[in-house]
Amino acid sequence: MKDRESLKDQLKKYRTPYEEESQYVEDFLNLLEDEDAFLRSRLEGHFTASAWIVNKRRTHTLLTLHRKLNRWLQLGGHADGVENLAEVAMKEAFEESGLKTLELVDSSIFDIDKHIIPAHNGIPEHHHYDVRYLIQGDIQEPLVLSNESISLAWITFDSVQDMIGYNPSILRMLEKTSRSEILN
Repeated sequence: MKDRESLKDQLKKYRTPYEEESQYVEDFLNLLEDEDAFLRSRLEGHFTASAWIVNKRRTHTLLTLHRKLNRWLQLGGHADGVENLAEVAMKEAFEESGLKTLELVDSSIFDIDKHIIPAHNGIPEHHHYDVRYLIQGDIQEPLVLSNESISLAWITFDSVQDMIGYNPSILRMLEKTSRSEILN
């Protein structure tokens, strides 16, 4: 319960200049009231965690060509009952990339997004309430492709939009990363 309370506290304090993102906060807080919020068996929607993985110099991000969705995305996955979403993001990042050098840059929420996942293999269309964390990895370390991916690639920040097309949440994370570098 400690992790759930910590997430609730972080969400209450979470501030973003992005209107589309700020409107998700109340939905995330409401979902936290459901005891099954961290289980994929909650078919209306559930928490997931993602890793926005960047290299140390903040010039590249690691993206996966997702096998089921056939789109370039950040790495991440289902909480499966684990309420510490930073831990889930780190676990998913390792499992999907094989990178051993991964480091959580900050335990605070980096980004949140609520999006629809299409029906697949008898599972109805549902929402993912995705909590994202900024994670750093070594761009020189070999990548290990998991069965969830068609491909993995370090993409230069300048090439991300060309690679992914229009995906507002990824472009938002990219902009946040670029802006934080200007501020530091």
